[in-house]
Amino acid sequence: MNNPVRYFIADIHLADNEPDGYMGITAGFLSFLHTLPDNCELYILGDLFDYWVGDDVKTNIQQQTALALQALSKRHIKKYFVHGNRDFLLGKRYAQQCDMILLPEINCLPNQEKNIVFLHGDLLCIDDLQYQKFRKAMHNRWLQKLFLLLPRFVRLKIAAKLRQKSSLHNQTKSEFIMDVNQQAVVEVMIEHNADIMVHGHTHKPATHYFQIEGNRATRIVLGAWHDGVTYIKQEQNSNTLALYNHSFK
Repeated sequence: MNNPVRYFIADIHLADNEPDGYMGITAGFLSFLHTLPDNCELYILGDLFDYWVGDDVKTNIQQQTALALQALSKRHIKKYFVHGNRDFLLGKRYAQQCDMILLPEINCLPNQEKNIVFLHGDLLCIDDLQYQKFRKAMHNRWLQKLFLLLPRFVRLKIAAKLRQKSSLHNQTKSEFIMDVNQQAVVEVMIEHNADIMVHGHTHKPATHYFQIEGNRATRIVLGAWHDGVTYIKQEQNSNTLALYNHSFK
């Protein structure tokens, strides 16, 4: 096995309305990119941005992020992106600006006899029926095309209203409903012959151990970047992954 060093991150939620003059999410994220070693691989598992209404809307943070990710290519760092529930409209045009590769919803990396399966994580929250219904509608390609044809200011207003509505609904939902369903986790891992799963979305960083058909399995959950840096690292030629969390410096 000759794997590179791999990093997994999710739920950074970059936004232009972050206050200036302190070490917050944007500064912490850019600092994190700077510390990555040459020749590694970076997997961004969704919600890099707090919202995305089309590649034609160019905000300061989007352009700053594109330049920072593109610069990693000079150090031979490969970048991969899995869409999240906040930035599922991020398209090929912006990915090319970042020089990163767009991946499907569910992906695998070989790891000895088994695989590492990784995804954003919202697909696993099947107990939240209301959200899954909304997700299905939002991933309809025709509806997406119609949305992207709307004027930019209209799309931005719709996105703001949806974020506000989502926040209000989440306040009334139980933690159980908004978390992943264990049976859904097991089914995905069996389908992809995986003994390790990596995901974000729930904002509950932790490492979970359990059994699948008598064999040990691991699910590692990435945290959100609201309070600090959180990432998963797989060392070169290693079969194990480790979760790291630390505050912004």
